[in-house]
Amino acid sequence: MIIRETYLSRIRPFIGKDIIKVLTGLRRSGKSVLLEQIRDEINSPQTVFLNFEDLGNRHLCEHGVFHDFVCDKIGSCKERFHLFFDEIQEVRGWEKAVNSLRVKFNVDIYITGSNSRLLSGELATYIAGRYVSFTVYPFSFAEFKAVSPGRTFDDYAKHGGMPFLASMGFESEISRKYLQDIFNSVVLKDIVKRNNIRDVDLLERIITYALANVGRSFSATSISKFLKAERRAVAPETILNYLKACEDAFLLYRLKSQDINGKKMLKVSGKYYAADHGLLEAVVGGNLKNAEIILENIVGLELLRRGFKVSVGRVGEKEVDFVGEKDGDKLYIQVCYLLSEESTINREFASLLEIKDNYPKYVLYREGAFKGNYEGIPAVAVEDWLIGKA
Repeated sequence: MIIRETYLSRIRPFIGKDIIKVLTGLRRSGKSVLLEQIRDEINSPQTVFLNFEDLGNRHLCEHGVFHDFVCDKIGSCKERFHLFFDEIQEVRGWEKAVNSLRVKFNVDIYITGSNSRLLSGELATYIAGRYVSFTVYPFSFAEFKAVSPGRTFDDYAKHGGMPFLASMGFESEISRKYLQDIFNSVVLKDIVKRNNIRDVDLLERIITYALANVGRSFSATSISKFLKAERRAVAPETILNYLKACEDAFLLYRLKSQDINGKKMLKVSGKYYAADHGLLEAVVGGNLKNAEIILENIVGLELLRRGFKVSVGRVGEKEVDFVGEKDGDKLYIQVCYLLSEESTINREFASLLEIKDNYPKYVLYREGAFKGNYEGIPAVAVEDWLIGKA
């Protein structure tokens, strides 16, 4: 197990503060372990830690019972209690209980959940301005190397960064089975169950289509036409609802398109990326054969992991793979697997050269003879960029 310092460093300023810390992200992406690491760092005897996916706590999955149980644990203690609630969405009406505990006691509260709608609706009403959220992602390449130093980038490209795979030694068949199990858990527990979806076969077809087309622009209408060819008539609105449910469960991330020089978002279809590229291997297959798409997925998720607001850029008819924005600054990135042919070099740098500002611009590549920079724009080996060397 590695200490996930990237997240801990962001959370530390809020430890002990009267603000609820919310950790969200894909199922099994490491939220529970991170919660334990926060608990261990605080190291206080005044602690309540409950995992609501533990069947031993199923009697607490109603907000009144849950509330009374925690109240009994705190009792008349005047010292600050640290409360850790894992997968809190399993508790019916949890918002009311958590808010009551916050106003009744001197408490420091941390919760996790596997659905972005954890932060919508009643939560915002009950504790508006009283929570801060952190999205937890599967292992970055840097974390992957830290936990498995003997493994290569190709191993990461194939298996992805789901933390538990490290304990399995990344053995191909076992890893594939585990990733398929995660996929099924996300679909059934975090999408089907929470959205009362009846047509599970249709949902799986839509997800498979989205995963097979990661990094490519497509619309709900194009999926509708594809399904119609398979004799499944589905309205585009239904498809959009299903895709949104996948986003809410952190299975997919949709990046919108923007006109860079025009400084406006575009209405054209954006692109979808998988929360973990290992799931692509498990569900669709062929990660190493589709190396450039997988590389793009890795870079896109790394930008999100580093706290950037990420979109797909357009400059006239040309496309920029990623535009990252954070704290008033921007970053432009093109991703290319093989940077050797003159035509490829010219194409990858061309769109960046048309951007009319002075923010950093990079072409990230996996292999190739080209080194250095092109008219002032550096070409950087993607492995170096991922581990923070560039």
